[in-house]
Amino acid sequence: MPQPPIYLDHAATTPVRPEVLEAMLPYFSAKFGNASSTHRWGREARAATDAARERIAACLGAEPDEICLTSGGTEADNLAVLGGWRVQQGLGRPGIVTTPIEHKAVLASAHQAAREGGEERLIAVDASGVINLDSARRHIRDDVAVVSVMWVNNETGVIQPVAELAAMAKAAGAVFHTDAVQAFGKLPVDARSIPFDFLSVSGHKFGAPKSIGAVYVRRGTALAPLFFGGTQDRGRRPGTENVPMAVALATAMELALTEREATCARLRALRDRLQASLLACVPGLVVHGCAPERVPHMLHLSVPGTDSESMLMALDLQGVAASSGSACQSGSVTPSQVLSAMGVAEDLASAAVRMSLGSLTTGEQIDRVVAVFPDVVRSARAMAGSFG
Repeated sequence: MPQPPIYLDHAATTPVRPEVLEAMLPYFSAKFGNASSTHRWGREARAATDAARERIAACLGAEPDEICLTSGGTEADNLAVLGGWRVQQGLGRPGIVTTPIEHKAVLASAHQAAREGGEERLIAVDASGVINLDSARRHIRDDVAVVSVMWVNNETGVIQPVAELAAMAKAAGAVFHTDAVQAFGKLPVDARSIPFDFLSVSGHKFGAPKSIGAVYVRRGTALAPLFFGGTQDRGRRPGTENVPMAVALATAMELALTEREATCARLRALRDRLQASLLACVPGLVVHGCAPERVPHMLHLSVPGTDSESMLMALDLQGVAASSGSACQSGSVTPSQVLSAMGVAEDLASAAVRMSLGSLTTGEQIDRVVAVFPDVVRSARAMAGSFG
């Protein structure tokens, strides 16, 4: 009998949790009202949305009016970075500071700001993928509108010093945004302990459906909307509110927060076991982003003599699902910009594979991956040679 497949791509997306599905289903049927309507169906929907917003805020150490619901992490990043910059640049602050290892949603927003007259600056990173604080100090000056640095890198899992960066931004009079899409559920997230102005989360990374996320907007921080047409969400994000998805996000966030410590301990043990075993069985294997601070569920590696496409095909033939990095990079034939910024040689960067663990991962699965990995490498090398 064939073995069941193994899913090691939880950083791309996670299965919807049964508790989350159960909580949201009534708002697709009997409780279908529009939260902007004043009749009983509308009031019921409004109550559910308001309660969800309160629950989401509590999970982030925020107040309900500081939570802006979005369609996911990409919209949240765009709204924070571009919306924040458009307000500030009108005050003579054209600068926008970020890093070369950000998610495409942040980098594309910074590029758009540059097309609108902004000045884009990139903070350097070291060989382990941690940003250089001296480089940050040089770039974060009093003409900067927005500083945006992701809390956890979505390819390597490396954790960035966001508290120090937020303090630098505040000292320069800039607003600070962090993409916390890979951080929530893995790190303590408290908007009161670190002076974030904007913080992005995305529900499908921790058990909610796709197409729901949120951006935290600190009280008093100006934000220009990206689109127009209504007064919902204090005018920051007009449009009919997605009641079932708001309920789903709140439920998933509460579950992730409650289980965070136990989940992280379990995943760290499995990831470390996988990493040590693969290093032992494949000579020359390189692990990227071995910084002292790294989230517990990601392993980003390269095997010399292979390429990402061949490795992923060979893994898939063995029933193992992984990725080459960010899901938003799917179909790209160029090496990861994250690894390139870290100074990784092009041949190794082109051979990168990200394995990310989660709720579906078991110790038995880790052992199976280790057992088939030498065959995967042989097959990938053969495929890479034939393609070359």
